[in-house]
Amino acid sequence: MKTKIKAPVAAKKPKELSVHNDIRVDNYYWLNQRENQEVIDYLNAENEYTKAVMQPTESFQKTLFEEMKSRIKEDDASVPYKLNGYWYLTRFEKGKDYPIYARKKETLEAKEEILFDCNEMAKEHAYFKLGGIAISSDNKLAAFSTDIVSRRQFTIQIKNLVTGEILEDKIPNTTGGITWANDNETLFYAKKDEVTLRSHKVFRHKLGSKTSDDVLVYHEEDDTYNTFVYKSKSRKYIIIGSSSTLSTEYRILKADNPEGEFKIFQERQPNLEYSIAHYNGCFYILTNHNGATNFKLLKTNENNTSINNWEEVIPHRKDVLLEDIEIFKDYLVVNERENGLNKLRIISWDGNEDYYLAIPSETYTVYIGNNPDFNSNTLRYVYNSLTTPTSVIDYNFKTKEQKVKKEQEVLGGKFNKNNYKSTRIWATARDGVKIPISLVYRKELKLDGTNPLLQYAYGSYGSTTDPSFSSIRLSLLDRGFIYAIAHVRGSEYLGRDWYENGKLLTKKNTFYDFIDCSKFLIEQKYTSKEHLYAYGGSAGGLLMGAIINMNPELYHGIIAAVPFVDVVTTMLDDTIPLTTGEYDEWGNPNKKEYYDYMKSYSPYDNVEAKAYPNMLVTTGLHDSQVQYWEPAKWVAKLRDLKTDSNILLLHTDMNSGHGGLSGRFESLKEVALEYAFLLYLEGINV
Repeated sequence: MKTKIKAPVAAKKPKELSVHNDIRVDNYYWLNQRENQEVIDYLNAENEYTKAVMQPTESFQKTLFEEMKSRIKEDDASVPYKLNGYWYLTRFEKGKDYPIYARKKETLEAKEEILFDCNEMAKEHAYFKLGGIAISSDNKLAAFSTDIVSRRQFTIQIKNLVTGEILEDKIPNTTGGITWANDNETLFYAKKDEVTLRSHKVFRHKLGSKTSDDVLVYHEEDDTYNTFVYKSKSRKYIIIGSSSTLSTEYRILKADNPEGEFKIFQERQPNLEYSIAHYNGCFYILTNHNGATNFKLLKTNENNTSINNWEEVIPHRKDVLLEDIEIFKDYLVVNERENGLNKLRIISWDGNEDYYLAIPSETYTVYIGNNPDFNSNTLRYVYNSLTTPTSVIDYNFKTKEQKVKKEQEVLGGKFNKNNYKSTRIWATARDGVKIPISLVYRKELKLDGTNPLLQYAYGSYGSTTDPSFSSIRLSLLDRGFIYAIAHVRGSEYLGRDWYENGKLLTKKNTFYDFIDCSKFLIEQKYTSKEHLYAYGGSAGGLLMGAIINMNPELYHGIIAAVPFVDVVTTMLDDTIPLTTGEYDEWGNPNKKEYYDYMKSYSPYDNVEAKAYPNMLVTTGLHDSQVQYWEPAKWVAKLRDLKTDSNILLLHTDMNSGHGGLSGRFESLKEVALEYAFLLYLEGINV
């Protein structure tokens, strides 16, 4: 894919940035002017360059797109769930890109009532996303939210489900979540700051009233916190939450009394995290209180909720992370993680039963599904693995019977899970810590160092990438690729300590782990430097930027999607969405210790005059999470300084944001571009 087409060159307009008596010169700071035509022209020029360089793969991209699309059942539907007298389902129709939301009264044989046809709603928009849907208790109204820009600023509206009429109520710039009180005419929602997009205010809206008259019920003034609102599964309480990376706080109000005063559940404390669920006169609290690093489960009477009243239900365990709970009238289900793998623990409230669901696999993904019915005797959960398509399973607490309600269909007649092997291996990091790697590949592959391998990781915010199935990924596996997930520190794969040792002043562990996993995969002859590729998005894009500054020689190619690469400048700008809420993850660079550490790994600040791998960088003009100018500046600086003739591409979607294109299949075009890039570098074009 070598080309003589001339790459765009961004103009240098030096800007001095001075903090802590340290001066950084940013030649491309000007690219943050979204409304500047020169900026738009530059992004368009980069897009044209990418298109020209990738032109030899255009037909291959179409082949890949059709191939990936052909495995997906177009006329598909979710497993229905029952709530308050109705069965709800989401379905897709052949040839259409967007979901249709529907319900049936009492039985699945009843006439279908279409709530929202997103294909119709999306017709006039380049981007469309339906956010939250909330049904009133009397089943007559649906509050819903939409985003038509891809900036995650949702507008709330209300639909009369009896007449089909869209009411005049219209509330812009919200998070998209909506919560009904029990009176069927009051709803609560969270608004965003217009500049930073931080969700900072919760309002109460009365049906039919002017939105300008909506009542502010809570203002989160600490700019390191976000706020949100929801209803307890018991439907008794409206709950306002405030959260930062390391601390939470809740306020509660009985849903029958929407105009009452919210009461603080437990005041925020530094490093105190907790979440709450209501059942039978008590609140159950998942918390790290009093040194419970991996969390424990406590409870308290609903009338005495402060921390001194909390009583232990499930104690803290050093090797078991409590991730989530689901409450039913007769049973408690606990989602635990031990040695990287999830387990579902079932405990009866009467104390007679306490056991784990059996999961027969070495490496897999299992999690609690959608269980909105408090009185149900059935747990819905989801299972898959790197080789096994997703199954939605209903487990009956009383009979112990399991029913697979739906297994993901992989169309085309070519997929057989027995043709693939998945395994988990352990690399040793430079500090002696063992790092798990989940792998999947075709069984016939010989591990002789000649195989192309795509290594993925995220590694931030405690977000864990479980080894799950992807029909899309088959397009790589069937062409000889090995796919590897490096479970690096910064996630919670091996518990909360795994996260704590990959953030703030230990953030470099995330990068070192990834690099050491790469070296191990090469040593064990899964691949070689000539055939090793790395992929990461968002904070995983930061990981990509760091590893190629540290060890560019290890990788033949890199894909960095919506990468967070200008860490120092972004974290110093508290007008940018998310910045202040990120201090507990990355540190506050207004403090010199964090500034120096951050600067030492920030990809943009550490670009040097040296050889870099082949690279494809993607972003969206309207991205609210990682602003488009970060990858744009990074590519401009790399283009100026790198000493190699390897490919460097920037693709900006001018109509989308952090999540990419809207529509069920449009996003596959982005994947087709990425896969074509990798396969072409490997000389595979079939």
